[in-house]
Amino acid sequence: MTESRTPGVGDAAPDFELPSASGATIRLSDFRGKSDVVLFFYPKDNTPGCTVEACTFRDSHEAFREAGAAVIGISADSADSHRRFAERYGLPFLLVADTDGAVRVRYGVPRTLGLLPGRVTYLIDRDGIIRHVFSSQFQPRRHVAEALEVLKTLRRRDP
Repeated sequence: MTESRTPGVGDAAPDFELPSASGATIRLSDFRGKSDVVLFFYPKDNTPGCTVEACTFRDSHEAFREAGAAVIGISADSADSHRRFAERYGLPFLLVADTDGAVRVRYGVPRTLGLLPGRVTYLIDRDGIIRHVFSSQFQPRRHVAEALEVLKTLRRRDP
């Protein structure tokens, strides 16, 4: 029996298959070879910090697109809750429903103070490799800034 560990920089990102706000099934592997992925785990739709984070991703969405990255938000909320959240704030990126928390566990996203689901962002390259991890429950805007900076660094390295 192999011991599971939290994936980190340099590891293959665990694949997943989850419903999106539109009802479509989203697989991380669908992006392989096509685009980088900014995968951000957040605690809950329509809460103050999560709304700030989502709206900051929204406001930088074009910069992520220009850099060749897809943005995917993931929480335990239902696909219907995600749809309402996206409509309310004009969120142009994918929101997927990890209602049982299994994907959060596979990524090793910690709980804050043992209670709140953690806020962690992963930058995953086109080959499905994790290139950066940023974890901060209390700095939601920094998730966006860090992801964009690392993404720009990756693009400078690519031919």
